Amino acid sequence: MLTLLKIRNLALVDELAWELGAGLISVTGETGAGKSVIVGALKLVLGERAEKSLIRTGEDSCSVEAVFELSDPSEINAVLEDGGLPPCDDTQLIIRRVIGQSANRQFINDSPVTLTLLKRLGEHLVDLHGPHDHQSLLSIERQLAMLDAYANADSAVSHYRETYRAWRAKAVELEEIQLAENASEQELDLLRYQLQEIDSAHLKPEDEHDLEDRWRRASNSTRLVEAAAAAVTALNGEDGILERLSEVQRLVRDLEKLDPSICERTASLETACLELQDLESNLADYADELDIDPAEAASLEERVNLLESLKRKYGPSLADVLARRDAAAARLDTIENRGEKLETLARELAACRSTLDAAGKALSTLRRKSAPRLAKEISSQLKDLGFKQSSFEAPLKPLAEPGPQGLESIEFQFGPNPGEPLLPLRQIASSGEISRVMLAVKSALADQDATPLMVFDEIDANVGGEVARAVGHKMAALGTRHQVVAITHFPQVAAIATHHFVVQKEVSAGRTRSRLFPVVGETRIQELVRMLGGGGDQARAMAASLLKI
Repeated sequence: MLTLLKIRNLALVDELAWELGAGLISVTGETGAGKSVIVGALKLVLGERAEKSLIRTGEDSCSVEAVFELSDPSEINAVLEDGGLPPCDDTQLIIRRVIGQSANRQFINDSPVTLTLLKRLGEHLVDLHGPHDHQSLLSIERQLAMLDAYANADSAVSHYRETYRAWRAKAVELEEIQLAENASEQELDLLRYQLQEIDSAHLKPEDEHDLEDRWRRASNSTRLVEAAAAAVTALNGEDGILERLSEVQRLVRDLEKLDPSICERTASLETACLELQDLESNLADYADELDIDPAEAASLEERVNLLESLKRKYGPSLADVLARRDAAAARLDTIENRGEKLETLARELAACRSTLDAAGKALSTLRRKSAPRLAKEISSQLKDLGFKQSSFEAPLKPLAEPGPQGLESIEFQFGPNPGEPLLPLRQIASSGEISRVMLAVKSALADQDATPLMVFDEIDANVGGEVARAVGHKMAALGTRHQVVAITHFPQVAAIATHHFVVQKEVSAGRTRSRLFPVVGETRIQELVRMLGGGGDQARAMAASLLKI
């Protein structure tokens, strides 16, 4: 759950550290006091784009930090690792957003992240609903996912999607071979020419560097022989280095006879003479070996030119040339043997379709059994929320062809009034009605919904009295399975909450700021009295009675 929300310099909030508990948490306050800042801060945590206008007047930046305690971090860790981040060391997850005048930054456990990754993570942490935030409920894809969750069909859905991907891949492969029937003779000639040209070169990428070295030596053999001969002459010619070193050896031997202690200092001379003699011998042998046959040099040059030509046409490397060769061979094989391949692929495609149909039927069976039960459960929840004579159905519509989600589609149908036709949820105009439908759906799926935090931002708008109290009870019931934050104007909802916080606006030193504080006991009764519309013994008695309900 969300254990701490820290806000700094966001709109009217200069500094706030909000510690949250479990269950249903109500947030109340007068209109304009700053309750929307709480929702805005949570939206920032969920990865919503931020504007500079959010920064408190006179400040350079604002920030929001949320600390979550995770009972099972495995799902969150999977998202983090997929995004290239280390997993949580323990069960604590910290998200921080910083909005500046020139740049915005976001961090997860102190590691900088993209806004895209933050959005993905937010989908697993918070389910936020306001009076107009019901796009997910109106989506027929999302409705099908809700039914699958209610039916505990995770494994059946995974198996179906796996068989669907295999079926589509095989269908694409077959289509490509069928298109190959239209290959022109010109394309066939080109493929055969490419294969013959590359194969005749007998390419071995590992020999390329050795070939280039040999060609370089051959093409520069004259200069190499001249340089080696000149070095041999300098070492062993008339008045060469070795001859002059012999004179040095004679002088050193005279020194050693007169002063034997110098031997240690002159010992390296003998080694130097031997190494220079070896050098002279090696250079002479090297010059003899450079006697390269002109025909061999021409052959090496021709080979190098061939490889360079192939790399220009199919490269840039010999590995790329060979890859091009394999692609051409595969394409040619497909075209020349398409008849046999078509028969094989047709059989394989039929087998994939048979497997897909079986997986789809198994999934459809689960859906057909669960759809009426889900509709009945949602209808029951709707009756508790004031729709005493409403109707709700979850009809399945078979698809002409298997789709990525199954063999059927679904669209929830709702009729709030008896005698009126049921309509798709997307055609319901009343935000008050759709808010209560959403709450009914959430209540029906409470056991299957894994999102730890649910936030309801004034979804009880446009209702009142007993309906508002029913909305509060539904949220309190959700609070037994999830952490629920309800921003509300209704005392019936606020009184049911496990924890009650008030947002209040105050002016200090000429600046307006919002603050949030918990209310208990007498202060909570006073807040409920305010929400009931005024003071007096009757309002106070009503507030006290609400807390006892």
